[in-house]
Amino acid sequence: MLYAIGDLHLSFSNDKPMDVFGEVWQDHAQKLKRGFASLTAEDVTVLCGDLSWAMSLPEALEDFRFIDALPGKKIVLKGNHDYWWSTAAKAKKLFAENGIETIDILHNNALPYGEYALCGTRGWFYEEERGVEHDRKIMRREVMRLENSLRAAGEREKLVFLHYPPVYQKYECPEILELLERYGVKKCFYGHIHGKGVPAAFNGWRGGTQFRLVSADAVGFAPVPVFP
Repeated sequence: MLYAIGDLHLSFSNDKPMDVFGEVWQDHAQKLKRGFASLTAEDVTVLCGDLSWAMSLPEALEDFRFIDALPGKKIVLKGNHDYWWSTAAKAKKLFAENGIETIDILHNNALPYGEYALCGTRGWFYEEERGVEHDRKIMRREVMRLENSLRAAGEREKLVFLHYPPVYQKYECPEILELLERYGVKKCFYGHIHGKGVPAAFNGWRGGTQFRLVSADAVGFAPVPVFP
């Protein structure tokens, strides 16, 4: 089966306890282990960004070892707090050198899953900086990466995984929403939203796309099936 969850926020190599963000995060690594316990080696889980608080790839190694030990294959994409992220090639090199065999990367590409293609990118909250040129450049880059991913999917039906929500309260990202519509994307999963923001997150249909928030605290620290 195919699953999705985001925002693991692991910190085995540095002091970044998540319980400061609420009691629900207390011992969250153990909650994640329990949440993954029902999965099998044949299952695939897409991790929608914010995987580790590490500031560098070497510092993130213990977090990746934790992820690698979880059941099934994991496909990871970048979140806004993944400061360890350098390039996909460097991450894959770290995995190979350390015997990490169950993690692949979704970045400027698409990965096949039966008749489907897994597509995605980080996304962006364009209005966070309200039109600063740097912000516009990031948005354009993220839109380009998502379209590269959708193109790479070819004729397969496309499933999209993002870190940032393209719809949240009064905010919409028209560039990403246009891509989802143009490429006929029926399902889009995203993370980033936590705590008090969860009830305001958009879960449901907009146009021809069904959206679902899958940040860890919003889904009880257990991966959610992509095909219910």
